[in-house]
Amino acid sequence: MGRSIKKGPYIEEKLLKKIYQMSKRSEKRVIKTWSRCSTIIPEMVGYTIAIHDGRKHVPVYITESMVGHKLGEFAVTRSFRSHGHTERATRLK
Repeated sequence: MGRSIKKGPYIEEKLLKKIYQMSKRSEKRVIKTWSRCSTIIPEMVGYTIAIHDGRKHVPVYITESMVGHKLGEFAVTRSFRSHGHTERATRLK
């Protein structure tokens, strides 16, 4: 067993606290977070978390298949526009 397994998953305390408070009150509202490195745990299933992508917060609905992944995996930070076109290629079209 590796050391990282013994340490357990990382979840930002503030985010975990908000999830537990909302579950006590039976609320379902969007939670904003900048913590992209937090691991998704089973308690988060069914909530919508707005994950920061560098410009804005992207709302992500957490499902059972996401458990064990990091929040940052579901909010893409880079957008692919396309490879550069030469001037000649654009004229031929």
